Amino acid sequence: MPTPSLILVPARFKTGKLYTPVATTSGGVVLGASGDFNVTRATTATRVNASGLIEVVASGIPRLDYPLGGGCPALLVEPSGSNLVVQSQNWLASGWRSDATANVTTVSATTGTLDPLGTNTANAISPTSGNTSHTKVGNDSATNFTSGTVYTASAFFKQGVGNAGRYVQIFWAPTRFASNTFANFDLQLGTVALVTGSTVTADIENYGNGWYRCRCTNTCISAGTGANGISIALIETSGSTRASIFTGTTTDVLYGWGAQTETGSIATSYIPTTTASATRNADVITLSGAVSGCIGQTEGTIYAEVDLRASASSSARRIVNMSVDGSNLLSLEIPNAGTSVEFSAVSGGSSVTATASGITTGIYKIAVGYNSAASGTVLYVNGTLRDTKTIAIPNLSAAVLGLGVRGDGGAGTQFNDRIRAAALYTTRLTDSELAALTTL
Repeated sequence: MPTPSLILVPARFKTGKLYTPVATTSGGVVLGASGDFNVTRATTATRVNASGLIEVVASGIPRLDYPLGGGCPALLVEPSGSNLVVQSQNWLASGWRSDATANVTTVSATTGTLDPLGTNTANAISPTSGNTSHTKVGNDSATNFTSGTVYTASAFFKQGVGNAGRYVQIFWAPTRFASNTFANFDLQLGTVALVTGSTVTADIENYGNGWYRCRCTNTCISAGTGANGISIALIETSGSTRASIFTGTTTDVLYGWGAQTETGSIATSYIPTTTASATRNADVITLSGAVSGCIGQTEGTIYAEVDLRASASSSARRIVNMSVDGSNLLSLEIPNAGTSVEFSAVSGGSSVTATASGITTGIYKIAVGYNSAASGTVLYVNGTLRDTKTIAIPNLSAAVLGLGVRGDGGAGTQFNDRIRAAALYTTRLTDSELAALTTL
């Protein structure tokens, strides 16, 4: 098999740079430092480190996010996002509904368990003995929602003691969302137990040490303020109704931490807050200039290995993109619905797309071999030919290579997921080589 002209396996970096182990032009010129990616992100952000703990990463540092349960890291590339919930870790602080009103008892910074940071900032929550709803409400009646916008609420939970420590519910304020919309989670089984409401989706992700991140997504139907930022209910069964009423057992304990509500259908990396909402700026990872020599101008191959954990999004999610502008580009991407992989070739504004459907979550190896011959462009996923097209190849001599983002700076196009490896070839690999390259 030919040697790639550019290889990226995320490993070595510094502030503002992501190093490529191989970057060589078709003429054999080794690019050295000029083949390293530029990284910008003007805020801190979080990742999962090699110990399986969430940690804060300084601005401008690429995030090598480790898989839960161990293994090699992947490059996490996300758009800008904001956590609307204040005091995301301290659920007794100002902004959270008082325990007396919510009918719970909360111990903040509990020593009963370590939080996902590996420290003691988690909350231990118990119901009162009353026959009532037992809730934790963040941004109590103080959040502004926009009609027609999708919102995702998430928080980290760990099973404690009793039924009210096993099950938990995230529900939505009926003043801004459809009534009776919520999701129940079983922390013992690590499953979504119940989803209610046609606009609601939910999932649960294992973060180790008994912690799960529970996500519930819904669409606002009535704009305005005066709604809760996140609403959490202690419940006693998997099929409990919205904020169900029960007589509490005061020795039951649920652990909670890291509340977050944001726009969009994806629960992005955790954004810690204190007295105000906080924003994480977008990751922008690009390479320009001499890299054009690593891009096949008349034929070539694009390869990527990705770890897909997110599903649908409001915009196409670029994996590897080479673009001069929106009218001249080659792009490997996940379209909005999140159920397929596409290769788009746009030349002079005319577009052709190769598609592989049936994509869900998990590890995928993807490669496209392209040239301008009839049926000369092929898309392989996990060792299988998925589509064949005839394309016109745009002039990419001045292209910018984007990793997890559109190279020419098109907005709202971050991958919003994890890239394990990427490579370019200045030749079109044979079909058998493409099949071998993408076999898991």
